[in-house]
Amino acid sequence: MADKKKITEDKPAKTSGKKTVGQKKEKIATKKVEATVAHATESGKSDKKTAARATKTGVVKDLPKRVPPMKCPPVEEPTTEKTSDNAAEELAVTKVEKKKSVLFVASEGLPFIKTGGLADVIGSLPKAVAARGNYDVRVIMPLYSGIDAGMRNNFAFVTNFNVGLAWRNQYCGLFSCRLDGVTFYFIDNEYYFARDSIYGAYDDGERFAFFSKAVLDTLGVLDYYPDVIDCNDWQSAATIIYLKTLYADKFGYSEIKSVFTVHNIEYQGKFGMDTAADLFGFPESAYGTIEFDGCLNLMKGAIELADKVVTVSPTYARELQDPFFAAGLENIIKANAYKMTGILNGLDLELYDPATDKSLFANYSAKDLSGKKICKRELQKMLGLPERDGVPVIAVISRLVAHKGFDLIKCVLDELLYEDVQLVVLGKGDVDYENYFKYIEGRYNCKCRALIAFNRDMASKIYSGADIFLMPSRQEPCGLSQMIACRYGTVPVVRRTGGLADSIKAFNDDRKTGNGFAFNNYNAHEMLYVIKDAIYTYGNAPEWKKIEECAINSDFGWGKSSEEYEKLFDSLK
Repeated sequence: MADKKKITEDKPAKTSGKKTVGQKKEKIATKKVEATVAHATESGKSDKKTAARATKTGVVKDLPKRVPPMKCPPVEEPTTEKTSDNAAEELAVTKVEKKKSVLFVASEGLPFIKTGGLADVIGSLPKAVAARGNYDVRVIMPLYSGIDAGMRNNFAFVTNFNVGLAWRNQYCGLFSCRLDGVTFYFIDNEYYFARDSIYGAYDDGERFAFFSKAVLDTLGVLDYYPDVIDCNDWQSAATIIYLKTLYADKFGYSEIKSVFTVHNIEYQGKFGMDTAADLFGFPESAYGTIEFDGCLNLMKGAIELADKVVTVSPTYARELQDPFFAAGLENIIKANAYKMTGILNGLDLELYDPATDKSLFANYSAKDLSGKKICKRELQKMLGLPERDGVPVIAVISRLVAHKGFDLIKCVLDELLYEDVQLVVLGKGDVDYENYFKYIEGRYNCKCRALIAFNRDMASKIYSGADIFLMPSRQEPCGLSQMIACRYGTVPVVRRTGGLADSIKAFNDDRKTGNGFAFNNYNAHEMLYVIKDAIYTYGNAPEWKKIEECAINSDFGWGKSSEEYEKLFDSLK
């Protein structure tokens, strides 16, 4: 640990000319830089930029508007209090309990970097748990070069050390910041994380093996051993495998409980078994656990070894016992069903708020939806579509991949566009789908726009300007897009699977309840029938107003789900 001081949470990092974590006199800082360069290995070295950053970032600065200075919670000592004014009465000694701690381990997280829904969860769930006040909440993730430079410049340098990875001995820098009551740590190694993209490299196995090992070494360096480690998806799965094998008998680690969260079982972290020793450095005693179907399978190993396993919706937890959904791991899931639970993801309601979203053409709220009409008209105008109030705008915002249901859309899109509708598609993915939607745009130029990109600002404009949101996923662990659509008063049409089934309830004509439309089977014409039902309902203004109100008033905050996570953590005693 930097200057051999314990990182705690209530001891403020001083920003007014005083030293913060990792900041000493210039002479000591210079020595630290020299050590950084000296310890760097050829493959994992941090070049002069990293060394310069180490001298330069000694002060914890606030991230713009949201980040308070880094605080360090002291270990609270027993206090002695007088219980009465009677001098003869004994003093009561009250022992203050140490706050429980949870560390979330993830490969991405907002507001720092995002490729998918995992980042949304890591940006909002830890904040929600911290707000409950019962846990010291921390997050650790890689320090990617893709993180905005303005944010990076405000990270505090904590320390640096080397991480042993099989036969390698790799440099690891550690930076931190505070955001919304949560301490964030960042693992720095420019060889592994200064890339154009955060996934998809030829050496992803080695990159995230290093990250997983560095997470555990960080705990020892900081002398911080959380009660619970919550690891998310395959990129951090090796953390649990290392914890239960190489670190099982090490001081401070044996009492740590582990949770593994499955966000999407399609991506399991599969590698050749020859990498188990040479790349990951796993002991032979773990091979029976980590091997599956002749391959090293990190997700399988984490599911087997974790104390608890969480999926991101109750329905998905049940679906994973079915071969159709489990991507080959159904028997592993069944064998570990006793420790498995499903907790529906929530939304960051501050981040997704039509009343404050600066990307919108006009702001609005559940109490006053008049701004949504302006958003629709301006969206049509911007995209060059006929500016009509009476035509429903159907939106698709998604990665363009097969499991999102695009085969269904392709099958009946000509029939759908025969109706008096407008279609807007935003997303990137498989080239075949990208080309298909560009073809459809050319063929139905007055009805369809295909935006082959992803841009958050544009996504907000579409969420607010559309009337209907289409999400016919073949499988969907949780999904956030349907929740965001509801938040912006746009009515979802979904297939009942995973989190879509748990979050969207079909509109009932008689009871006037429900926040969307839903179909059961993975069938194109069943989907088309339900979309037509939504179009028909749109034509009935009073009825549509009712369902629109039900959608925008849906409660998708983290309140209930964060409570369930806390109960889960509490159960690991």
